[in-house]
Parts: sequence; C-alpha cells; structure tokens
Amino acid sequence: MKRRDFIALLGGAAAAWPHAASAQQAIPVIGYFNSGILDIQADNLAAFRKGLNDAGFSEGKNVAIEFHWAENQFDRLPAMASEVIARRPAVIVSNTLAAMHVKAATTTIPIVFTTGSDPVRDGLVASLNRPGGNVTGVVFISGDLGAKRLGLLRQLVPQATTIAVLIYPNTPETEAERKDLLAAAQATGQQLLVIDVKSASDIAAAITMAAARGAGALLGGTGPFFFNNRALLVELAGRHAIPAMYSTREYSGNGGMASYGANLPDAFRQAGIYVGRILKGEKPADLPVIQSTKIDFIINLKTAKTLGLEFHPQLLATADEVIE
Repeated sequence: MKRRDFIALLGGAAAAWPHAASAQQAIPVIGYFNSGILDIQADNLAAFRKGLNDAGFSEGKNVAIEFHWAENQFDRLPAMASEVIARRPAVIVSNTLAAMHVKAATTTIPIVFTTGSDPVRDGLVASLNRPGGNVTGVVFISGDLGAKRLGLLRQLVPQATTIAVLIYPNTPETEAERKDLLAAAQATGQQLLVIDVKSASDIAAAITMAAARGAGALLGGTGPFFFNNRALLVELAGRHAIPAMYSTREYSGNGGMASYGANLPDAFRQAGIYVGRILKGEKPADLPVIQSTKIDFIINLKTAKTLGLEFHPQLLATADEVIE
C-alpha cells in the first residue's frame, strides 16, 4: 500500500470513530418490575409509554425497557427484586408490592411506584410532599374508597340484605379496606359476609359460598391480586347472577355490573412523565408524590339488565359512563 493511500485510509477511519462510538453508546434502561401479568396490564403499559413520550423519551430510540413480570406469583417478588437490581437499570418502575421489595433492596437506584395504597403507611416514602431517598411515584385512590363503593352498591341493589366482600388478606392496602368496610357497615346496619381470598381457585369457592349464604350483592376487593384476576372474578359473579361492584373501570369493561375508582391509565401516564424527568437528571427526593384524583363511576347497564335490575335515572346520571 502506498503511503498516501495509507494516510487517506487512516484519516477515513478516524473520521468514522466518533460515529461508531456514538452508535455504541448505551441508552438508559428502565427496569419495569410488576407483580402482575403483561396481558392484563396492556392499557397501563401503553399509558406509561405515552407519559415517557410526553417527557421526550421513545422506547428503542433514546430509552430501553426491560420487563420483569411476576405473573401474580407474589412469593417470587423478593428474588425478582434482586435480579432487577443486579441489572443496574437507570430507573425502576414498580406497582405497590413490587416497589416495596425493590425499595428494601436498594437505596441508590431511583424508583417510581404506582400504588392505590398509602405509600407513607407502606414505608415507601417519608411523606408525600418530601418523599426523601430514592423513591417517588403516583398514588391513585383505590383502597381508601371501599366505604364509598359499599354505599353505591347499596344504592344499586337496595334489596340486598347481605353483601359479600372479597378481601386479599395481609397487605396494608387490603387490611385498611377491610377496616373501613366493617366500620361503614356497622354505621349503616349493613350485613357483610367477608371472605378472604388468596388464590384464583379461592375466588370460585368464595363466590359459591356467597351465593349459598344468600348474598344479594358482591363487593370485589381492591389491590393487584383481584385486578390481575378480574376476568375470572367478573365471569364467576355473572355465572352465579350476583350483582357486583368493583374497584376500577377495567372490571366494568370486562362485563362487571359497576365500578368506582381511580383511572389507572392516567396514573401510569404520570409515572411515565416522572421517569422521564428522572432520566433528565432530577432526583426522586425532589419530586413530590403525585396524587392522581381522577375517579370514574361506571355502570354496565347491559350486565344489569341481564340480572333483572333497573336503576333510577338520577342514579344513572351520576355515573361518568353508562355502558349499554
């Protein structure tokens, strides 16, 4: 090779080096750690991506997402939390139960949670306005609305002398709901049949028990367990012809008679925005916990009619949406 050809080749390679280095530069990775199931969380995931886009981040272009789904097997969460942290993502996004495990395992990686529980009571943050540490997130009102749901269900099915309540036990959110429901029932003289449910097979047994005990209506509990099993819960309530009230609009979309609770996609969209802000350099400790206050009351009139129920026009008028 002639000297001038070698110099030209060297110069061309040198000019290409910055581009090669740029192409190989790693983009930030988000660890998406959730106790649920991908198919069940599709709408929330789409909303999260929308929030990321609003913050200037597009998956596959300037950010990557690694998914870790516990598939509703909560006993896997501690080991999975360690695996997520070992991947050293730039930010971890988690729902309530998953967030509690990663928070216990790292004080350095930023964590953004989405929760229907009380994050102060659950130990995720020191306070809503000053979360402190490496954790912040979005609270959507869910577990604290149990008494309101019970009141609405009593209006929808006033002839129900006994209302069955399903509870997934031993989480701060669900035990707070149990306490509120028992207090509300005592104040109004409403008879409750409270049934603890710990597995999908327990759901069938619980609804069979509710029907056998003469429950005139059903209140589905809050929390990720029931949300992840909502199709089964709605299907079984329909099979036993029990009018039911649920915690989010997704249940009514699946055929549940009524729901009252937070707009979950809106909360996940806000979580996406917070992740984007952290990726741009803001610290979780400086980002107050967002309190998502958008609440939806949904009535599935088609399901109600199959149950032989009719509602007063004034009650229907209070709904944010009536599915016909």
